[in-house]
Amino acid sequence: MNTESKRQILITGMGILSPIGIGVQAFQDSLMSGKSGVKKSELYSHLAAPDTCVAEISDFNDSTIKKEYLKQQRRSLKVMCREIQMGVASANLALNDAALDLENLDSERFGIEFGANLMLSPPAVLFGACMAASEGTEFQFQRWGNDGLAKMEPLWLLKYLPNMPACHIGIIFDARGPSNSITHAEASGNLVLGEAQRVIERGWADVMIAGVTGTRVHEVKSIHAKFWDQLADSPAEFEKRSRPFDKARTGQVLGEAACSLLLEEKTHAEQRGAKVWGEVLGTGASCVVKRDGSVDTKTAISNAIKLALKRADVEVGDIGHINAHGLGEQEIDVQEYLAIQDIFGDKASEIPVTALKSYFGNSGSACGIVEASGSLVGLKQGVIPATLNYENVDPDCPLNVVRNEPLATDNKLFLKISTTTFGQASASVICGV
Repeated sequence: MNTESKRQILITGMGILSPIGIGVQAFQDSLMSGKSGVKKSELYSHLAAPDTCVAEISDFNDSTIKKEYLKQQRRSLKVMCREIQMGVASANLALNDAALDLENLDSERFGIEFGANLMLSPPAVLFGACMAASEGTEFQFQRWGNDGLAKMEPLWLLKYLPNMPACHIGIIFDARGPSNSITHAEASGNLVLGEAQRVIERGWADVMIAGVTGTRVHEVKSIHAKFWDQLADSPAEFEKRSRPFDKARTGQVLGEAACSLLLEEKTHAEQRGAKVWGEVLGTGASCVVKRDGSVDTKTAISNAIKLALKRADVEVGDIGHINAHGLGEQEIDVQEYLAIQDIFGDKASEIPVTALKSYFGNSGSACGIVEASGSLVGLKQGVIPATLNYENVDPDCPLNVVRNEPLATDNKLFLKISTTTFGQASASVICGV
């Protein structure tokens, strides 16, 4: 492994909002003790998720947002939907964790890369405007401009734009360097890491906030998921519903999360005595669609892994464990296994695999970095986090899934895989400490 020819990018701060805890310590404690964040929703009375079973951040609510997590940004909350609020709060936590002295930081060399889902207005926000443009129960498209739009709150659009997390964070922390937003669903996390890494390597910045935010726990998004995705509806115990790679898996659990990592050029970090969580070595991405229009998930994941390994300048045998996408859907889990087998060959059934959606479901854009952070906090303790609810090996995806309890390891190098249901895949090679 040779990283001497390029600037090394260290992870020096971590801010996490997840269904198993807000902040690194709470997140780590739940992960190490095997505590699930899947439960009946406390924030919503009606969702399209089976039995209203989701993985939500119930501690991130109107009261705690104003009094604790976004106390200094209370005046801006009116232009932040929940996803934006989570993203900004995660950046606050990451900067605190990094102990970065903003007053002595060159703001022109401080940038942001942020991933997000498409953000949707809940029905209550649209109801009045839609009724104003309707006759009875029939919506009149030609009346929207004059009658409907006029009923919308003036700053409505700003509240739901996926580039706004980066905008708010840039203003709050006076980050005047490169800024970019990525909207590629579950693939976003690794893409964000790759873009931030390259910005620093090119010498355009010394410090980058690389973050993601996402929720699928939403009145409208849950309806989309009901139509498009396989949602877990068993067993009866909610905490056991997310079962990546298990033979009895019945689908994914809808979740939400946000996570920001502070990426810093090595010399810059060393000069200020920064603590280190790990190092981003390389990323890769691919999107593959067959001639008939169907997605080729296996090939997309394989391509992304190859590119990440090549960019990181590591061999397959160097990888200590795989942090899998592990969605919990029947077919996608098999396609992920086939991609791993394609790259790792005979070692595919030997290399340890962890799948952390078993703790906190699928949060869309946020899942990649939140899950990677799970490996990082585990490796700080010298272990690979265990996968929850893995009881029966599926012969169609016979991976060596870490289960029951964390697995001790002295190999700090891991591969993070993420993919969407639309054929977009991404991967990262990261080294913990």
